[in-house]
Amino acid sequence: MASDRETVAFIAEVMEGAGDVSTRAMFGEYALYLDGKVIALICDDTLFLKATPGALALVEAPEFGPPYPGAKPHLIGSALLDEPEALTAVARAIWDDLPARKPKKPRKSKG
Repeated sequence: MASDRETVAFIAEVMEGAGDVSTRAMFGEYALYLDGKVIALICDDTLFLKATPGALALVEAPEFGPPYPGAKPHLIGSALLDEPEALTAVARAIWDDLPARKPKKPRKSKG
C-alpha cells in the first residue's frame, strides 16, 4: 500500500524545524531528505528513521521495523510525530551521523 501524500506532507511539516526538509517519491513510497541527505523513508504511512548511533542515544524505548521486505530494520518514528522538538533533535543526530554526500561526477561530453 502506497503512502498517502497528505501523510507525507504532514511528516515533512512536523520536521521543518530540523532544516531543509524535502521528500521524493520512490517506488510508490517516499524518501525524506534533510539538507540533502536521506535520513528516513515513509512507507505505508509510517515514518522509518535511519537507526544511527546518535538517533538511538536520543530515543528512550526505540521500536524497530523494516520499511519494506528485505530492508534493514529502521527506527519507527511514529511516536515522535507528537513531539516535534524531539523529532527535530533525532533528525539532526541522524544527519550528523551520515557521511557527506559525494559530489556528482561531471558528464563526459560527446565529441
